[in-house]
Amino acid sequence: KTMENTSQIIYFTLSAYAEMGGVKYLYFMIVLLLFLVIIFLNVVLITVICLERSLHEPMYYFLCSLATNGVYGSIGLFPAVLVNVLSDTHEISRVCCFVQIFILHTYACGEFTNLAVMAYDRYVSICHPLNYHKIMSTMRVYRLITLTWVFSVGHFFVTIALTVRMQLCRKIIEKIYCANYSVVKLACEDISAISTFVLIAMIYSTCPQLLLIVYSYAEILKVCLKASKESQAKALNTCTSHIMTLVNYSFGGFYELIQNRFDMSSVPHAVQIMLSVHFIIFPPLINPIIYGVRTKSIKRRIQRKFLANTKTIPQV
Repeated sequence: KTMENTSQIIYFTLSAYAEMGGVKYLYFMIVLLLFLVIIFLNVVLITVICLERSLHEPMYYFLCSLATNGVYGSIGLFPAVLVNVLSDTHEISRVCCFVQIFILHTYACGEFTNLAVMAYDRYVSICHPLNYHKIMSTMRVYRLITLTWVFSVGHFFVTIALTVRMQLCRKIIEKIYCANYSVVKLACEDISAISTFVLIAMIYSTCPQLLLIVYSYAEILKVCLKASKESQAKALNTCTSHIMTLVNYSFGGFYELIQNRFDMSSVPHAVQIMLSVHFIIFPPLINPIIYGVRTKSIKRRIQRKFLANTKTIPQV
């Protein structure tokens, strides 16, 4: 019988891992290096913002939250990928699979919510500069960051609870990591109801942020159109890093959404894998570089820290 009781499925097989032979050790080293670079870049950014009192401003607090979320998402993906790259069976236990689903989905929502809050911060900074510190008070900043994390974690509890209770008949997941909808498609029963619920939950978890981003940039645009060339250039410079970060994440997130819902068999397998992990890998990899290079206050302090440490090394 192909019908299996849900309690009998104690592991899933991630079929997107191709047979790698001896090359798997090279892939392992590449993935490990990528993981370490992401952790290093984000930890440096978080450390500099936390230690430098001059960076204790709303924008940098939100950036610190974004970097923390990047570390959180990376920890949800990379350790499991490293294990499976070396594995011959490419299996993941049921428990680990659902833990990974929870981490990656809350990371995804957290990333977009953080970016929405940062867009609102830019709106207040450009459209209400005189009242900026009054509107974005320390207490309000803390509340926004707390709300970002509570919303990201809280909204997904019902969805994953429904998935965990489903009776599954298959155990092949056509990805290199566990995703909620990939597990839902393994169910024995008709999934139309839960599929609709997942879609509604996805809309609920993205539309408020999207509306906030659109509103913020619409207001910024209106102000810029009435401002001088110098003010326009300053506003553009202020928003460029955020826009680059937003576009980078949105591209990967959008592909992941359509990949789950539509047939992507025409896309080469290697390209599918790269695009499916784009929203998890590239934002935490590129965000610290974008803000570290483009934000002069962060760049100067990072350089000062490293140059200071270099000068303290005794000469032999």
